[in-house]
Amino acid sequence: MEISSQETTLANVKERKARRAWYLYDFGNSAYAAIVLLAVYSAYFKDVVVGGAEGTRLWGISIGIAAVLVALLSPVLGTIADFTRSKLRLLGIFTGIAVVFTAALFFVGPGDVFNGMLFFILAEIGYRGAQVFYDALLVDVSTPETIGNISGKGWAVGMLGGVACLIVVLVPLQLIGNSFIPYAFLITALFFLLSSIPAFLYVREHSAPAHLPDGEKVTSFAFKRIGQTFKEVKQYNEFIKYMIAFLIYNDGIMMLMDFAAIIGATLFGMEQVQLILFVILIHITGAGGALLFGRISDQRSSKQAILGSLFILLLDLIALFFIESVTHFYIIGAIAGFALSGAQAVSRTMVSQLAPNGKTTEFYGFLSVAGRTSTFIGPLVFGTLSYRGHAFYLARGMSDLAAEQAGLYWAIGSIIAFLLIGAIVLLSVRKVTAEQPMVY
Repeated sequence: MEISSQETTLANVKERKARRAWYLYDFGNSAYAAIVLLAVYSAYFKDVVVGGAEGTRLWGISIGIAAVLVALLSPVLGTIADFTRSKLRLLGIFTGIAVVFTAALFFVGPGDVFNGMLFFILAEIGYRGAQVFYDALLVDVSTPETIGNISGKGWAVGMLGGVACLIVVLVPLQLIGNSFIPYAFLITALFFLLSSIPAFLYVREHSAPAHLPDGEKVTSFAFKRIGQTFKEVKQYNEFIKYMIAFLIYNDGIMMLMDFAAIIGATLFGMEQVQLILFVILIHITGAGGALLFGRISDQRSSKQAILGSLFILLLDLIALFFIESVTHFYIIGAIAGFALSGAQAVSRTMVSQLAPNGKTTEFYGFLSVAGRTSTFIGPLVFGTLSYRGHAFYLARGMSDLAAEQAGLYWAIGSIIAFLLIGAIVLLSVRKVTAEQPMVY
């Protein structure tokens, strides 16, 4: 009895260590998102590496290329996660790619456009690819009864990680100035690396791998699974409408996140320190938005929660056309972070309400692949409109900066269009339940 008790205690300790290690990985990879995608590298690439409206266009192309490559890889990576016991090994490989090429951004300087794009695209592939295996490990650190709670804690810890790395970078940036910016990428890479190590020490794969059918290869079987899931999905009319709505408004959300720093730097002349504070603010208000809209989703419906967040976001973006100061932009950003997180947090909940019993995982997977496939459209639209608008106004005698700012408003208008069209499509989705899905 005493031995059994000791074994149980030891098992519980290992379980807690594994969960904390899993949380800590999110703590680290969120630093990449905060520094590279949101606060620092996007503006650095646009203003320093390239310069002007061309920088915005090439940033959009870089985001688009990375999104397409990740979309092509995702089905294969997901199948590998399901049918092998190599999730930790592959998590390590893709984490290594993300860390190495995040660190490589240190060597990107003015005019180094090719390497600036190449290193970012490779870092993004590593970051997004690692997420596939990180998410797949959730079942190994949780039970069916705790999976939601553990997933939520992982998200919360991740938000804290983003803020922590931003603060670490902020202090020397204030003391040294913009010459410190390349070192921010080395710090981010080290932050990501150190935070990921416990996952490889304490997380273990407990789930048994699924059996790959005889004669099947991982690649071909991955795309066969997508085809089969599509056959299952397409008969559920309301889910299809929701998927279309999600793909449209989510593209608008991704555009806003990918270009927020560029908007702040171009329209309001924000420096790196100001941009970092801006992103910290977004993270803080985003946590509140996720909690509030999550409650609205539980008390009313996910559809109403998403529509409410999109409505706030639309009004917020329209207000962007009428503000003139950095202070006002901070307010716009705080509201945007609040609404963005609300929409993102509730969007996946909507799937569980529309998917029939026993098929929720398949429907999540299909939406994830479709979402990754579509997210290259928005950045390309934003970058192209900004560039074309700049050329249009430049030809009519505007100064270079004024023309770039005017072109950027064209691009912001496209974000509004994506969000509005997505909201309109979402309005058409009728209330169904998983127990009684609407089938056509």
